[in-house]
Amino acid sequence: MYPQWERNNHFLATRAMKFVGSQLAYYLNDKDFKRNSRLLLKYVILLGVVISIYSMLFHIIMVKVEGQDHSWITGFYWTLTVMSTLGFGDITFQSDIGRLFSIVVLLSGIVMLLIVLPFAFIRHFYIPFLKSQSNKRVPRQLSPGVTGHILLCSYDVIARDLSERFDQEKTPYFVLENDLATALQYLDEGVPIVLGELDNKDTYINANIKVAKLIVVNRDDILNTKIILIIREIAPSVPIVAIATDNESIDVQELSGADHVLPLKRWLGEQLANRVNARHARSQPIGQYEDLFIAELPVLNTPLVSKTIRETGLRQKFGVSIVAINERGRLKPVQSDLKLTYESVLILIGNKDQLENVDELFQDYNINPNPVLLIGGGKVGIAVAESLHKNGILVNLIDKDPEICERARPLCHKVFQGRASDYDLLIKAGILESPSIVLSTNDDTMNIYLASYCRQLNKELRIVSRISEARNINIILRAGANFVLSYGTLGSEAVLSIAKGQELNVLGEGIMLFRTGIPQRLAGKSLAESGIGAKTGLTVIAIKENSKVLTLLSAATELPAGAEIVMLGNIDMMNKFNEIYIDVH
Repeated sequence: MYPQWERNNHFLATRAMKFVGSQLAYYLNDKDFKRNSRLLLKYVILLGVVISIYSMLFHIIMVKVEGQDHSWITGFYWTLTVMSTLGFGDITFQSDIGRLFSIVVLLSGIVMLLIVLPFAFIRHFYIPFLKSQSNKRVPRQLSPGVTGHILLCSYDVIARDLSERFDQEKTPYFVLENDLATALQYLDEGVPIVLGELDNKDTYINANIKVAKLIVVNRDDILNTKIILIIREIAPSVPIVAIATDNESIDVQELSGADHVLPLKRWLGEQLANRVNARHARSQPIGQYEDLFIAELPVLNTPLVSKTIRETGLRQKFGVSIVAINERGRLKPVQSDLKLTYESVLILIGNKDQLENVDELFQDYNINPNPVLLIGGGKVGIAVAESLHKNGILVNLIDKDPEICERARPLCHKVFQGRASDYDLLIKAGILESPSIVLSTNDDTMNIYLASYCRQLNKELRIVSRISEARNINIILRAGANFVLSYGTLGSEAVLSIAKGQELNVLGEGIMLFRTGIPQRLAGKSLAESGIGAKTGLTVIAIKENSKVLTLLSAATELPAGAEIVMLGNIDMMNKFNEIYIDVH
């Protein structure tokens, strides 16, 4: 047995040799380094020639002018001490010619040794060294043991939303990135990265594509098609979810091999259109659980306004359950004495027949026949107009782009070209009479401004808006929006529903449907005793035991062991639920 210090020394020596070897391998295989090294070698040769010339001139001046004789070593010694500005002073010239020569040597030494040489070293050695270290930080291949993971081809707004859900559900995922600087930035943010060219099949092989659970192809439509073809060549059975920006790309990506193609901008427009108030009040399905539908029912222009939950009698008359109240994007727990306002939207759960019976209740009440106002006619705006036109709902469009106005004209009742912030134009477009307005511009700041402005002009207007950044959700809701949805949220919910084999539930920005087994510490307790609502803010909407789904819940409803509980809320609420009831040590 070797002593411990010898084993340590051997380990350190081995590490050092591996390090030096890896650096040499990097330098010798790097084209830039080879080119830079030739330049540096030329400069070193030039420096050697200059030092030799100065040493020779030192001897000539010393012998011819100063009358002194020195060795060649002394000449090199004097030249280097003067050029490096050390200047020990042990050898000096007394004549003006010698001193002038010393000035020339000194100035050239400052330039060549103190400026150019350090710059050359940093540029051609130190920076490549740091680059090699950074390169080694970013993984290019996953461990063979990584399986059942999800791959994302871009860290866009959809991937950012997905990463929060994956972290919360402890689902392994990795982002494929082809740019080193971007990969390093994401790595510093804690994002799991695999570096590689997206059009190279080795990247997907190194990412264990054959044993992945799913891959999300979320680049531009053209690159998506190429990626899909590459993946299908090496992994014929892995599920591929592709994001399509243009409707024309849907068929192309499907024919290339994608299992699911998501035209998210069109879907976003359709979801926004479904949230307007322009017809008789009716339940609008927004999700599904087993054979039950989750639906929204706005109470505006219905006899339910100013009634309490108990007074509506919907459970007794139709068997549907009111599981939550949505007011301007905020869920309120159901309380029997809670009074409904014109802004209240009931979240119902029931079967198809029950919801249709509820709808018949409101067919005899008047509706606002004026057109819905649409601001912004881009891809999302056109999708809104198409959906409303298909359902026989009149829509007036405001957009400053004349080409968009012409393209949307066949879908709209009237089209107004100009700025939406123009008061006269808004009045002309019908802001004071319209039942709803849809804000579909891609500018959060503009949407927030318009939400506040339109709310001041029409207090009873239902404002539906898209949003891009999650940080702006609360701001636009405070500004007056009734419903908000983003491209990122819609995309992440769609991908998650596919990954889990579930129906797509689009409840609104930040509002999600969570399904989990009843924690052991809650088994046998009633809903009231569990304190789920009070402690987390989540709303329990259903309990599934074996194959039976219970939606008629009360405070006394028992949480049976081994059953599944279904809840509404946001991701922070679910994290709190896990922290309180599951992650207990």
